[in-house]
Amino acid sequence: MAGPLSAWPWENLGIFKYVLYGPLLGKVLYTRIQEGSFKDDWCLHILIICSARALLHQLWSSFVSMLFLTRNRRINRQGYDFNQIDKEWDWDNFILLQALIASISCYIYPPFIDNVPLWNTKGFITILTLHAGISEPLYYFVHRRFHKNYLFTHYHSIHHSSPVLHPYTGADATFLEHLALSTVIGIPIIGSHMMGYGSRSMIYGYLLVFDFLRCLGHSNVEVVPHQLFDTLPFLRYLLYTPTYHSLHHTDMGTNFCLFMPLFDAIWKTLNDKSWELHKKLSSNAGKYSKTVPDFVFLAHVVDVTSSMHVPFVIRSYASLPYTTRLLMIVCWPVAFIVMLMMWVWSKTFLISFYYLRGRLHETWSVPRFGFQYFLPFAKDGINNQIEQAILRADRLGVKIISLAALNKNEALNGGGTLFVNKHPNLRVRVVHGNTLTAAVILNEIPKDVEEVFLTGATSKLGRAIALYLCQRRVRVLMLTLSVERFEKIQKEAPLEYQSYLVQVTKYQAARSCKTWIVGKWTTPREQSWAPKGTHFHQFVVPPILSFRRDCTYGDLAAMTLPDDVQGLGNCEYTMDRGVVHACHAGGVVHLLEGWTHHEVGALDVDRIDLVWNAALKHGLKPVSNFTKQKSM
Repeated sequence: MAGPLSAWPWENLGIFKYVLYGPLLGKVLYTRIQEGSFKDDWCLHILIICSARALLHQLWSSFVSMLFLTRNRRINRQGYDFNQIDKEWDWDNFILLQALIASISCYIYPPFIDNVPLWNTKGFITILTLHAGISEPLYYFVHRRFHKNYLFTHYHSIHHSSPVLHPYTGADATFLEHLALSTVIGIPIIGSHMMGYGSRSMIYGYLLVFDFLRCLGHSNVEVVPHQLFDTLPFLRYLLYTPTYHSLHHTDMGTNFCLFMPLFDAIWKTLNDKSWELHKKLSSNAGKYSKTVPDFVFLAHVVDVTSSMHVPFVIRSYASLPYTTRLLMIVCWPVAFIVMLMMWVWSKTFLISFYYLRGRLHETWSVPRFGFQYFLPFAKDGINNQIEQAILRADRLGVKIISLAALNKNEALNGGGTLFVNKHPNLRVRVVHGNTLTAAVILNEIPKDVEEVFLTGATSKLGRAIALYLCQRRVRVLMLTLSVERFEKIQKEAPLEYQSYLVQVTKYQAARSCKTWIVGKWTTPREQSWAPKGTHFHQFVVPPILSFRRDCTYGDLAAMTLPDDVQGLGNCEYTMDRGVVHACHAGGVVHLLEGWTHHEVGALDVDRIDLVWNAALKHGLKPVSNFTKQKSM
């Protein structure tokens, strides 16, 4: 329930709220043009401080999302779901609010910033005294007041509605709460200045340290070593920890302090478990997690730009389907350097996770980019990375590891057969997921189709699709130059269906066929042979360019995860929220069904319908309109 001053004044402006910074930027630029240099004025300082505070929160967000570093230090083991990410989308509202308050203050009283020195040692002593003596107890009592019935229901409950703490959670509150917090922040700064001890470095330092500690408390990652408090016990009353504040969100009648638990101790609201739980979590931080995933999806990076589409770069960006954005292009040189470093030093690492029916599902990434899979000299290195990931999963007790896209390339490792043959005693089941991929593509094709054009016809998927369709009495124009490989596939079909498989060697042969199944990269020139109204189904990575405006293009084979998935907060490449590639979904079905066989190498055409029906049974849903209509 919303109360007065709960909504932000610019709530409906969306991204245009940043226009409110315009007057500040305009004044800075006007001064630059008029005087030929950037004048050291309050507008410039406010913009710099705002940028620094935003960057600080972003760095904390990136650190928290680096699961390969923080997994064992996480307090709440659940993930950030899309609902929480959307709720905290405008976390930076408070920075804009305090920029406007500072602008008004400086406009009314310009000497506040113009006539203060860069450094004043007494100012730091003064601001610490004012913070501990006024801001800390003031925040404590205001915070307790916001936990009373009316204020909590109409205001503070929004902050507490985030199921898993994140640095942005600390900034996610109502307009009224941030007005109160701005007062708490402003008292030491204004007080120090009025006492004649103000300095610019003091303002910068206080605001950034304040934000740093707020992010620390809401990070859900215990980074404060318990040895610090064992050596200097009094420090535990002067500095809170992520564990300390997390207890406030699970037991809301305790641990109200801003940064100093001393005030909880004085007014007897200090949670009894605070020190014990902190020591336990801190002690276990260096040990390997006992939480073992049941399922691992072993992915790889597609290209340099899409490598930034991960939660530890920009969380909000990763929660949306991948598209190329201007910021990503600007950051491309940095990503390229990181790619080179990963090529030399990196090993397979954890990207994200979610829970499905009480089972932990993780996505690991091989530190290789798409183009590297086509470099002959890189083949052994990539296979070694994949092999080590499979062996690691086996040691941990993972039940299913599903290979993504190029990680199961036939020319690379025979669709995973290389690893299964080399390690016959694997307990983890290796799954390429292509059976469900084939099922998704086949169920997208309308039942009344009589002819299809198939590229990539001699691949694992192409072979299975061709054999399945011919048994439906669909004429399959298979694009391949190899007569031997075509005849090998044709002989696998029952005798009465072999005539439905037709070899073609040129795209021109498909100029009257309106159903194309694309399993290899197809250029705009090659697409031009398709007749008007053609629909392009595809299982090629990356997807082909949507060149023809008079044709339609299907997405890569994919399925929506069941509705009871928990903690899912990032999109898989270009997939929509909650949608995963069919090979990922195939591994999930393998786990849910409890199948104990490896799914590697050639596809078993007879299992396509079995796997499809199993996926639907477990609540996975088709994505395309064609398939949705068939499954209803």
